[in-house]
Amino acid sequence: MVSDFTFCTVQYDSGDWDSAPLVPANIIDSVARYTSIRVAPTGVTVPLGSPDLLKFPLAYLTGHLPVRFTELERRTLREYCRRGGLLFVDDHNHDIDGVFHKSCTEEISRAVGLLADLPNTHPLYRCFFTFEDGPPTTSHEMNGWGDNLVHRHLQGVQLAGRLAVLYSSKDYSSEWGFHPDNKRFYSVDNTRFGVNIVVYALTR
Repeated sequence: MVSDFTFCTVQYDSGDWDSAPLVPANIIDSVARYTSIRVAPTGVTVPLGSPDLLKFPLAYLTGHLPVRFTELERRTLREYCRRGGLLFVDDHNHDIDGVFHKSCTEEISRAVGLLADLPNTHPLYRCFFTFEDGPPTTSHEMNGWGDNLVHRHLQGVQLAGRLAVLYSSKDYSSEWGFHPDNKRFYSVDNTRFGVNIVVYALTR
C-alpha cells in the first residue's frame, strides 16, 4: 500500500468508468481540508486488471453503462479485496433497475461475494464525521429522479469480518461532481461522507 493517501479511480474495459471526472479532486480537497492525512494533490487512474491496484487502500469505481469484467479484472479485484483493499462502487444512475446496477452487482458477486445491506450503525458512519441516520441522502433521491427511492442503506461485502466492498445506489458521483471551489455555496459540505470513506479505508 502507498504511504500517502492517493485517490484511485478504477478503469475497467467495459462501460464508462470515467463518467465522474470531478469527484477525485473534490474528495482530495475535502481530505486535505478536514483531516491531517497526507494526501497526494492529484488522483490516479488504475486499470482493474493491473497489479498496481494492490498499492491503494481505497479504489473508486463508477459508471452509467453495463459492466462486464474480464477474467483478469475479476481475479485482480478478488485479490485486491482479500489483501485488505476497499472497493467503493457508486452507481451514477442511482437506479436499482438500471443496467449499471444489475450488471455491476452481478460482477461483484462473481468476483468477491454477495452484497448485503450495511447497518446504519456501522463504524463507517462515525469514523470521522457522524451520520446518525446512516448514509446521507442525495439531492437526486430527494427530487425523485431515477428510481424514486431514497436508499436507506448502502450495501457491502464482508470478508473475514472486514468491509471489502462498499456499494452505493445513491449516486454520490453526481452529488460530488463539482469543482472544489464551489463548496462555498453549500451550507453543509456534501462531500464530508467521502472523507469518512477515506478515513475508514485507512484506519480499519
